[in-house]
Amino acid sequence: MLWAVPVAVVGAFSLALGSALQERDAVRAPGERVAHAPFLLHLFGRPRWLAGGALVVLGAGLHLTALSGAPLTVIQPLGVTGLLFAIVLWSAFTHRAVSIHQIVAGIAVMSGLTGVLWLFPHVDDAPVMDTGTALLLAGSVTCAGVLLHLAARWFPGSVRAIVLALAGGAAMGTTSGLARVVLAGTNGDWSRLISWLTLLAAGTAVFGALLVQNAYRSGHFAAAYATLLVTDPVVGVGIGAVMLGEGAPEAPLARISALLFALLAIAGTFGLARNRDRNPEAAASPRSARTR
Repeated sequence: MLWAVPVAVVGAFSLALGSALQERDAVRAPGERVAHAPFLLHLFGRPRWLAGGALVVLGAGLHLTALSGAPLTVIQPLGVTGLLFAIVLWSAFTHRAVSIHQIVAGIAVMSGLTGVLWLFPHVDDAPVMDTGTALLLAGSVTCAGVLLHLAARWFPGSVRAIVLALAGGAAMGTTSGLARVVLAGTNGDWSRLISWLTLLAAGTAVFGALLVQNAYRSGHFAAAYATLLVTDPVVGVGIGAVMLGEGAPEAPLARISALLFALLAIAGTFGLARNRDRNPEAAASPRSARTR
């Protein structure tokens, strides 16, 4: 477990840097406020977005590597360190000073999420999930995501960022849960990566990416990234606790504490959704006129 911890932290920084790079092109891309699949094809033609994507893939790979050496409930909380990385990087890229408000809200999110996840028991048992259960899980998350994607265009920018990142984070958390099962089942035989669960995890990840890029597109990067960081590990740990036998808090005090920590994380997320923290490019002109 000792090597898995620094790997997870480096992965969190890589994810933050890649996401901050991708946000710039997601905001500038032409199209509707909430874009469909061709939106991703446009972004694939942008070198900076591809560089950001490479860093996100690297970060995700490091995260999954860390998962192979430690339980989900240990590795997932380390991902929250990426929020402060993301806030500082986004501020540097948009030439906006980091405010005390952003730092305080970011710390609230990190503290709340870390508190929630560390209250869950940590186990080392190899998880198992049958294909039918995995299909039901991924299908439910995908259907909910489609509904939120269709409804998001009617929401104001800050709410749209949170709603889309919520759906995208759920898809990414599902991907993490499925990946945990796949990686634990290899037992050193990497040919076992070729399976239906792997394909299902990849498909869920692509759908989650579409939702997340649309969340960044709103211009409220800090709120979107905070929501992603909260939802992804909470869903992942929830899958671990309910479906993979990794357990949940049993004592009443632990459950109450988890609820209070969750409220702290939610409050910090909404605190990051203020209009003054929005990327000015997101409201500068109609996206249909933007071709950079």
